[in-house]
Amino acid sequence: MNDPQSYRGLPVVVIGLARSGVEAAKALHRLGALVTVNDLKPREQSPEAAELEELNIEVICGGHPEGLIHKDIALLVKNPGIPYSAPPIQQAMDLGIEVITEVELAYRISDVPMIGITGSNGKTTTTTWVGQMLDACGLHPIVGGNIGIPLCQAVVEAEEKDNAIIVAELSSFQLKGTRDFNPTIAALLNVAETHLDYHGTMDDYVTSKRKIFENQGEKDTAVLNWDDSYCRSMIPYIKAGRIIPFSVNEELGNNAAMAAALSTQSGMSVGAMYVSPSYVPDMEDDLERTIMYWDEEQGAVPILRVDELGIPGRYNVENALAACAISIAAGCQPKQLADTLRTFRSVEHRLEYVTTHNEVAYYNNSKATNAKATMMALSAFQDQGIILIAGGLDRGSDYMDLLPVFQSQVKALVVLGQTRHKLARVAEMAGVASILIIEETDQAEQAVYQAVQQASELAETGDVVLLSPACASWDMFSSFEIRGNVFKQAVNEL
Repeated sequence: MNDPQSYRGLPVVVIGLARSGVEAAKALHRLGALVTVNDLKPREQSPEAAELEELNIEVICGGHPEGLIHKDIALLVKNPGIPYSAPPIQQAMDLGIEVITEVELAYRISDVPMIGITGSNGKTTTTTWVGQMLDACGLHPIVGGNIGIPLCQAVVEAEEKDNAIIVAELSSFQLKGTRDFNPTIAALLNVAETHLDYHGTMDDYVTSKRKIFENQGEKDTAVLNWDDSYCRSMIPYIKAGRIIPFSVNEELGNNAAMAAALSTQSGMSVGAMYVSPSYVPDMEDDLERTIMYWDEEQGAVPILRVDELGIPGRYNVENALAACAISIAAGCQPKQLADTLRTFRSVEHRLEYVTTHNEVAYYNNSKATNAKATMMALSAFQDQGIILIAGGLDRGSDYMDLLPVFQSQVKALVVLGQTRHKLARVAEMAGVASILIIEETDQAEQAVYQAVQQASELAETGDVVLLSPACASWDMFSSFEIRGNVFKQAVNEL
């Protein structure tokens, strides 16, 4: 970790006026840096600028002016979503200027311990769950990062509390811009093909995810999904003193394969989270299934039956296992976790129950921005007819991954957005009986309202209408949150 005072009197540039950019600029300003903030948006579309200007921080809006980047700049902090191909980022790298994201900056300016949680799917649910578990155990978590508050704000709040710990949801965009970042506990939930429009290749995406473990040492803990081949492939790179794998497919207590895989990690202490007996497709119907915590000293300690979890679905069992492993590593006792596991409810836009209308249940899963997330959501409803609403931004996928779940679980499909015809073709191949296409319109809200109406007409008693797009929202909406809110409005107006 660098000395925060090392930025005093040095020129730094922050690119992007989103929340993380504002907090990064304020943090650097407090440290005495000479901060310039730049954003492509015009000044009238940048209300955040006024807050910074009141602090005498220079803000330049409406483009990247010539001379913004020069050889004397000590540091550039960029918004995670800005591609590295953007001209000022390229100029900085060509000049040898260090380019980082706000996550790295927050780590450098504070010694507050951090828990970092990443993965292609389930990050928000797991991060929120961990925050609630730690709170219930009497610890002092501050949840931030990709959800909640920016990490530069979180470290300020943490320093005002005794024994605070930051629980950070981290995206691949944020992790790609780190160098020294070292969370005390680092968790990788899963890896799926996504965000390739940003990363360019799957290798770059996986490498960015792996950076969460890169700087860990013998005092740190790594948590990873034993069932995910990408996660397991990272074991040789992990130097943490403790690895805690979790699994729904294998009983990891005294597991020979796990022991062999970890045998190269000299002196490593191991624990595991798993379900026993291991997962089979009808797990939701087996009332005897128990989430287990195992450690090498005490043996298997039962925590909770799977059917008692507050949210449904196999993938939420994975999220629960991960949250338990992280919380135990942070100091919770296994028996302290049961109540939070029972009472936890879905995070907004993540398999969020909306209402039941005419004996049909409606769920908002707008956060499902890739095919794997939609597959996971569909698996939560084993014995109900599903009318799926899907479609959105076309990132080049053929969506053939969805063919098996379309065959086995989708009763009817309503599609909209740029990918509507691709998804419809997959559904036709799967033999989905009813496929309705919402044709392109300039009125995005109207298209969602029409999709909800069509879905409600297809649904019968006991069915589920599920918004789970398998696509980003940016062809129609500026965020998945807005898309989900429009869906909920449409449902509540049926």
